[in-house]
Amino acid sequence: MNTIKISFLALTLGLMSFATISTISWKSETIDVGEIPQSKPKAITFEFKNTGKTDVIITNVQGSCGCTATDYTKTPIKAGKSGTVIATYNAANLGAFTKTVSVTTNADATPKVLTLKGVVKAVVVQG
Repeated sequence: MNTIKISFLALTLGLMSFATISTISWKSETIDVGEIPQSKPKAITFEFKNTGKTDVIITNVQGSCGCTATDYTKTPIKAGKSGTVIATYNAANLGAFTKTVSVTTNADATPKVLTLKGVVKAVVVQG
């Protein structure tokens, strides 16, 4: 009976060691930019704060399509400090859009998915 309890305790502690507690607090995980003009790329900045006790390092940022370029804070983000992920959407096609950006860090085992959305409108030239 004691062997079963010890085995269960060891299993529980082992599983707990794989659990990762996020140390990133995002200002917003979804940003709606509203209407934007066609043929003018739109940069959307996602801000976050390191709420943990160790440095956060962004290891990868990937847009959901070739129409979304990305940039991000490349240096380690110290505890209590902030960083950014910038998604620049190429507003070539008219209409509503919803795109995602996946952010991989040393703080979470699973990438954080950020969403940007809006509507691309035709530019009316008056003359």
